Amino acid sequence: MAHVVLLGDSIFDNQPYVAPGRATIDELTARLPEGWRATLLARDGDHARDVVAQLRALPETATHLVVSAGGNDALEQESLLGEPASSVTEALHRLGTAAREFESGYRAMLRAVLAKNLPVTICTIYYGNFPDPDMRIVLGTALSVFNDAIIRVGWENGLPILDLRAVCNRPEHYANPIEPSAEGSIRIAEAILRMLT
Repeated sequence: MAHVVLLGDSIFDNQPYVAPGRATIDELTARLPEGWRATLLARDGDHARDVVAQLRALPETATHLVVSAGGNDALEQESLLGEPASSVTEALHRLGTAAREFESGYRAMLRAVLAKNLPVTICTIYYGNFPDPDMRIVLGTALSVFNDAIIRVGWENGLPILDLRAVCNRPEHYANPIEPSAEGSIRIAEAILRMLT
């Protein structure tokens, strides 16, 4: 029997933002093949580093791990977008430095996940649904350096990568600017299932 465990943040732990029974874990559970089960260890608000603590509750029966982490790490760097810079080079250097620090932490987290010797799928950070079109351009550009780190680390470890930017790509996929809606839950659950099966 397969047992899928979801690790990370509110991409999976989005119950506060949707109707009861419409969270990502609920939609995934409803679609799993007969004999499969799913467990939610992800926590709304957690950072990539917090996944290591989540692993302490890993069920002994776990067979597959899916990690969606990094969005809150990127949000922590939001203040960078408002800082003055004397040149584009200076701004990119600050953003690149933040991304390098994130990559270091993400690598450490992933080492702990891979140490469980189970199949692992990782997710990129989606763009969200911000109302200001100019801000969407800025955030998408800024997030690209964090996603680049996730993708690079994933490829280095031979892991399947679920690109949530392509999964949640319409306003109705979001309950607010950064959380998945019920429709988003469905799309994420279906994408996870395709990756696993």
